[in-house]
Amino acid sequence: MLKRKLYTKLIEWKRNKHQECLLVKGARQVGKTYLIREFGRKEYSSFIEINFLEHSELKSIFEGDRTPDSIYKKISAYIPNVKLIPGNTLLFLDEIQKCANARTALKFLAQDNRFDVIASGSLLGLKYGQDDDDEVTEVESIPVGYEKPLTMYSLDFEEFLWAYGYTEDSIDYLRKCYENHDKVSPEINDKYEELIREYIVIGGMPEVVANFMANKDFSIVQEIQDKILASYADDISQHAKGVEKAKVRNCYDSIPRQLARENKKFKYSEVEKKATARKYGDSIQWLHDANMAYICSNTYNPILPLSAYEKDNEFKLYLNDTGLLMALYGFATKQALLRGTLTGFAKGGIYENLISQMLIQNGYNLHYYKPDENSELEFIIEKDGEVFPIEVKAGNTPTKSLDRFIKHFKPSLAYKIIGGNLGLVDSKFSIPHYMTMFI
Repeated sequence: MLKRKLYTKLIEWKRNKHQECLLVKGARQVGKTYLIREFGRKEYSSFIEINFLEHSELKSIFEGDRTPDSIYKKISAYIPNVKLIPGNTLLFLDEIQKCANARTALKFLAQDNRFDVIASGSLLGLKYGQDDDDEVTEVESIPVGYEKPLTMYSLDFEEFLWAYGYTEDSIDYLRKCYENHDKVSPEINDKYEELIREYIVIGGMPEVVANFMANKDFSIVQEIQDKILASYADDISQHAKGVEKAKVRNCYDSIPRQLARENKKFKYSEVEKKATARKYGDSIQWLHDANMAYICSNTYNPILPLSAYEKDNEFKLYLNDTGLLMALYGFATKQALLRGTLTGFAKGGIYENLISQMLIQNGYNLHYYKPDENSELEFIIEKDGEVFPIEVKAGNTPTKSLDRFIKHFKPSLAYKIIGGNLGLVDSKFSIPHYMTMFI
């Protein structure tokens, strides 16, 4: 089993919850179902799973009387060999978007509090009306205050290192270098630069990572990534509504092209000539709500709160997993990146996608800052009551935009993310790409 950070959060929820169900969201194939099953089987004497996609007939459990006694009585009648042990049973409701009544019932199950309940689904981010699936209906009453949301992502770089067999001690050495602004041993730095390139190519989808760790075969990696991309295409065709199906797919397919340009601002004209936000804006939001892509908004005033100063329809769009981006670029591009021979604007877009993914996994919202045509910072983030600028370099070239930002806004720290080693000059902190995991 791949070690996942979310497991610790599940343990914390189990210990500290009070009249609260857990709602785990996330894109398809990030490992939600597998992790919750492992948690249920290891941490409870009794584990009950209801998957509304595989067993639609079990929706009837939540029809009519929704009192906990009625629901649990039906569960014992419908599912063989069920054991309901108060205080030591986990009920897992998977693909809950397929059963609106079950989502409403979470409130009553949380108030009852005899058994722990976790709900999950791959497209829970979609709002009612965005999903074309006839089985997805409007929830009668969202159980506000009785469900705790958690979002699961693909493996982050630290989890990737765990899968490789790297220990906490080896990662702590890097963390201490980061915290003390000390250079990493050149040999060690070179090794982790190599590992981050592998992570870019492999990505963090659990099936891909597990297979690579077992076989070390990049050809199989591509095959599995292609399968995941096909499942995403199926999701779009099945769940996007009406004419949105083609528009969402066209927007998704355009992302690799958009990131390969010098100016990576998303342009609707790259999707279709003379296209506008009026036509494609909902399609972009669909991809974001489905957790297939991340929106990074341009902020015209880099002060708190950044969301208050976003420019309308000025944004970049990144894929949720850089490994999938690399799969779309193809095997030859993967080979060139691994060898360090890749050039051109696409290389910069790949590294931007990497950093966007790592920032999202660390809990940040994405913004960038472009005050004029001659200056741009790939990211600015809110942290510890401040705004911190981030400039991303595929290599280690000068940072004119970051220097201007430092001169004008005087942040306590400014990040230059590079292919290189640590260095601190005044407030400019240069770190290698892999150390973004510590930001």
